[in-house]
Amino acid sequence: MIDLHTHTNISDGTDSPATLIQKALAEKISVLAITDHDSTAGINEAIVTLLGSTSNMKLVPGAEISCQTENGTSVHILGLLFDLANTELQTVMANTRENRIGRMEKILARLRGAGIQIEMSDVLEQLADGATLGRPHLADALVKKGYFNSRDEVFSQILHNRSKYYVSHYSPKPHEAIALIKQAGGVAVIAHPLADRRGQVIDELDFQQLVSAGLDGIEVFHRDNNQSEQEQLIDFARKNQLAVTGSSDYHGNGKLNKLAEFVTAPEEWEKLEARANARRVIQR
Repeated sequence: MIDLHTHTNISDGTDSPATLIQKALAEKISVLAITDHDSTAGINEAIVTLLGSTSNMKLVPGAEISCQTENGTSVHILGLLFDLANTELQTVMANTRENRIGRMEKILARLRGAGIQIEMSDVLEQLADGATLGRPHLADALVKKGYFNSRDEVFSQILHNRSKYYVSHYSPKPHEAIALIKQAGGVAVIAHPLADRRGQVIDELDFQQLVSAGLDGIEVFHRDNNQSEQEQLIDFARKNQLAVTGSSDYHGNGKLNKLAEFVTAPEEWEKLEARANARRVIQR
């Protein structure tokens, strides 16, 4: 089984990198990508855990890069197999992470204006060391304070992209992120692109621009893409010679997604790996 989209507590997952590796080994996953939001800080811990095992599972270094189109549509680009030491890509991700603090303060101010008593300190208590701050940590803080019963409930009611409490943040344009990933020797896959329950989605013109920028694949099989959307994405991928991937978008206890609930076919993974400029898979 090949799962190319997972998160740890370095971003908005609940498992440590070591725990995620252990769970992946237990599930007999053959290829696992760790793609925390705008961060690769969990990779080293994952590598140590994998190399200390007896498994021949392959670990793919990666990140899910937060982007916005010109009209403000949120787009996530999975960068896989890039050089982790590439300073340009790491700088852009660092800038995105730093901007999240100011964004969070604005969201908190809006919530307090609505009578919800929540402070930055409450949110930071939910963060693992070195983790990327995000709305899921705010959701966890609100659950802890008794305002809601679960993270999913918080997002469905007040933290979704159409909410009056939503605040956008600095992020590169999708084509810029793709260019950075390619310059770093990696491959770029757009994550859950037609999942309209997440908010506004990109149109075919946006897609064509991403293909022109060097997009390598589309995450088709994902719980947020319905069957009609999957068929549409497969057709577009085939017409544009893009790899078709499937992924869990696993977040531990943070979401309902189960590890390897959707997977990538071996031949599609081979297409992606062949497009990277070096073999960066980690394996015992």
